[in-house]
Amino acid sequence: MAKRRGNPNWGKPEPAMLGVSVSSFEALVKSLGLTPSQYASSGPLREWVAKNKDHKYVPLNLLEIWGFKAQSEI
Repeated sequence: MAKRRGNPNWGKPEPAMLGVSVSSFEALVKSLGLTPSQYASSGPLREWVAKNKDHKYVPLNLLEIWGFKAQSEI
């Protein structure tokens, strides 16, 4: 039998690429060590949301709690 040539995995995603990416909101919450029940009482999180609400993912219920309006709520 002849030896097959080429990469048999060509066109398949690498295993590392299959993971789900984390949003910047989720990364910040993790770095602050917050649980969902602590979101509304966190000062640093509120400051970050005020600066980034128009161009980063922020849960809508958190915007409503703090009375923020995003430019476009899709």
